[in-house]
Amino acid sequence: MSRRRKYAVPGAERGMQAFKAEVMKREGYKVDPNRPDDVKFEVAKELGVPLKPYGNGDLSTESAGHIGGKIGGSMVKELIRMAQDQLSKGESNS
Repeated sequence: MSRRRKYAVPGAERGMQAFKAEVMKREGYKVDPNRPDDVKFEVAKELGVPLKPYGNGDLSTESAGHIGGKIGGSMVKELIRMAQDQLSKGESNS
């Protein structure tokens, strides 16, 4: 069964998917801009996790966490870097 994320801001999903694609490309992964979420399969392969397109009920939460952590961690690092750049330049979004 697939989970569907719900973003608090309408329309944010497209931006987050584009951001994920950009970050993971910079990390050296091949990312299809039309299907950025599929980068998880490349990350899983690199980590030795047997992720399949469907039917991953036998996958441990630890293994799934390694995949999500690699992707989400890269995104968070980039967000922190962007915020630090803004702060160092004296920019604010307020």
